[in-house]
Amino acid sequence: MPNFDFDKRRTSHNCLHNRSGSTTKIISNNNNSSSGFSFNKLTNMPSFITCTLLAFCLFITLASSDSIPTQNMSNKEREALREEARDMFYHAYHAYMDNAYPADELMPLSCKGRYRGVTPSRGDMDDILGNFSMTLVDTLDTLVVLGDFAEFEHAVKLVIRDVQFDSDIIVSVFETNIRMMGGLLSAHILAEYIQKNAQVMPWYKGELLEMARDLGYRLLPAFNTSTGIPHARVNLRYGMKDELLKKSRETCTACAGTILLEFAALSRLTGDPIFEARAHAAMDALWKLRHRGSDLMGTVLNVHSGDWVRRDSGVGAGIDSYYEYLFKSYVLLGDDKYLARFNRHYNAVMKYVSEGPMLLDVLMHRPHAKSRNFMDALLAFWPGLQVLSGDLKPAVQTHEMLYQVMQMHTFIPEAFTIDFQIHWGQHHLRPEFIESTYFLYRATGDHHYLQVGKKVLKALQQYAKVPCGYAAVNDVRTGKHEDRMDSFVLSETFKYLYLLFTEPQDLILNIDEFVFTTEAHLLPLSLAQLGNSTYSFRQSEEHNVLDFMRTCPSSNKLFPEKVRKPLRNFITGSCPRTPATKRLRALDFQASNADHLRAVYDMGITMVSLGDGKVRLFHSFYNAKSPEEGEMGLQFMQEMLELTKLQSLNQLAQLQAVAYPLDDKSNEWTALMAGPSHFSPELTEDDFVESEVLLAEPLRACDERLANAEKVKGKILIAERGDCTFVSKARLAQKAGALALIVCDNVPGSSGETQPMFAMSGDGINDVKIPVVFMYSQEFAKLSKVMQRRPHMKIRIMQMIEFKRWQMAKESSKVNGSNTTEAAPSAPSTTPSSSTTTKVTKKSKPEKEL
Repeated sequence: MPNFDFDKRRTSHNCLHNRSGSTTKIISNNNNSSSGFSFNKLTNMPSFITCTLLAFCLFITLASSDSIPTQNMSNKEREALREEARDMFYHAYHAYMDNAYPADELMPLSCKGRYRGVTPSRGDMDDILGNFSMTLVDTLDTLVVLGDFAEFEHAVKLVIRDVQFDSDIIVSVFETNIRMMGGLLSAHILAEYIQKNAQVMPWYKGELLEMARDLGYRLLPAFNTSTGIPHARVNLRYGMKDELLKKSRETCTACAGTILLEFAALSRLTGDPIFEARAHAAMDALWKLRHRGSDLMGTVLNVHSGDWVRRDSGVGAGIDSYYEYLFKSYVLLGDDKYLARFNRHYNAVMKYVSEGPMLLDVLMHRPHAKSRNFMDALLAFWPGLQVLSGDLKPAVQTHEMLYQVMQMHTFIPEAFTIDFQIHWGQHHLRPEFIESTYFLYRATGDHHYLQVGKKVLKALQQYAKVPCGYAAVNDVRTGKHEDRMDSFVLSETFKYLYLLFTEPQDLILNIDEFVFTTEAHLLPLSLAQLGNSTYSFRQSEEHNVLDFMRTCPSSNKLFPEKVRKPLRNFITGSCPRTPATKRLRALDFQASNADHLRAVYDMGITMVSLGDGKVRLFHSFYNAKSPEEGEMGLQFMQEMLELTKLQSLNQLAQLQAVAYPLDDKSNEWTALMAGPSHFSPELTEDDFVESEVLLAEPLRACDERLANAEKVKGKILIAERGDCTFVSKARLAQKAGALALIVCDNVPGSSGETQPMFAMSGDGINDVKIPVVFMYSQEFAKLSKVMQRRPHMKIRIMQMIEFKRWQMAKESSKVNGSNTTEAAPSAPSTTPSSSTTTKVTKKSKPEKEL
């Protein structure tokens, strides 16, 4: 069994002055254009590789800048908060141990344990559970971080005695790996460490490592795919032979790409190479599936064919920890291809996904097209990863945006819209925001981040603490609790809170000698020294020096306060407005927002209504409130021109059309814009659905059965947004036999002319087979008026760009004097027989490229 010498590894992060007396030289300049290399005498690695490791140490020196804010937190207050964080951990830990163990999770409102197959099922959510005491295993290394060796020893004995994996249970490969595998490996490493350095646990002989090996072999069958990308789920006893898994096809990018740290550690600790080999193969397969034009990844893929199922690309749910493991695999294993891959993806994210401090999902194959109008809480990890990779300024900006969202809603909601309203109101006590806060504080020394941590801590104490632990918040608007306390609350949330308020020298571990996994488990940097003789680390020919150029931070001194100041009032309503501190961008402008209208007026911009919801903008320096406002107005107008050009192309490509004839006898058609959905078939090219329309009863379509279900079959159903999810309405419509569903907005006055069209999101289960589109209120109002006059009118749902082509073909036919009757392009054989179609003549049909 490998043994560790932790003292020898201190040189790897003593990056300013290492023990050999040599000083690491970094080639850089103020414009970041240097490509010079130098070598660290100790590691003999090029400095363009080592400086990413050094970035963390370099930023610590910024704390001595002259710009240190005056409102520093006293040592006394910081120590009090550290002890309060410790008490919070033990309140939750003892609640679990006293009332739930050996269950996987504590149910803090019921004050009992959650067992798979015993407590009421939560559907796919329960794939996290395996009846293997997950919370205790996930929490073991936190006890060592707190210095509680006695409780750690007791907990390890319980795990060795009680936890077993030979169960006929289907579990998530991703969650089992990061929580259970990571927990066992980290606990094993720390058990050997304190055994050697604190002379405790002399009886320990590597039992946790053997348990990890057993679990690893039970996860391996998931990797038996034609691509090498693992299945999302596996049966702990029967592997992929389970009947329920035989049709398994889909997994998320993060699920497949968050394996390597744990599997590499397992291989290097046991000497069994198969785990690391399989994880490398999965990462290589994922890399080959990136979009070669944008370097972006989608979020859901088919593990057998490698085809993308969902092409949304961002940094949040479904993809987050894939990026994290690319970078940390380089740091932990020393394989520079992962650094190159990370940088390629990072540059793409900052080019297409980043919108100032916001991170908005795009389509990987159409990266200028936004795929949804909300952000999710999981993206809060991104600033921490940016800190580790050396890009501090955007990390400060995004963290500040998230902090303002937190101040606005007490907690960061599970998802929030681009105007920072609540999209999903849950808060599961997630650790990602406090994780980024911790890394920003360690990198800058700015006490602002201590104050942020204090705000998070006090919010948890006031709104989440219950007599039996800490309960997730079901809705941040009402403060209603949910009977849920995930294992990551103990493994990550309280661990990062404690670390934030603890001086590094007061810890029993040198944290800089470890890499945190995505579940905040500690893996030592010395794993790289163990090596893996069966896996060849060669720099791929597809990477070159340009892929390493952005790893070194700028040498310019940058204190976070200077970056945060312009963003102080970024979110309207979270603080008193100071208009001069934030320029309104064209991308953010909403004509229905009174503050936006006032801002553009101050910039010298006047609007003239053209009717039908459209306006024309005029700009004049003479009307501006000040010369500075006039300059901002000019910039706003230039952005608006560019935005209009992009929207006219991008929106047309993804917009759906709800089309209908102007009257019962006319061949003239008109179309209203509608948005697509992620969970239903996309109507593209010649695809369309045509039928009569019917309003759902009840209109929200959230009941178990529609009151007018017998009338729905063969028709296009209309339902109103609200009370339940989009996909729930779609399933109800499909069950009743509808050919398609139109969801109309429940916000009066909303319009696609003034608001960005968005694609409706589902729940990850792709069982909806009918087209589903979304219409804003004003567009639906026009359709509703026509329906009142013509109750049996047929409408047609199709792609907007195809409708435009059809119209152009008709115009062309008229000009050429053709007698051909023009109609919509013909539908494929799957189109319902109720649709009447006539093929546009080949002569008059316009080219695809418009």
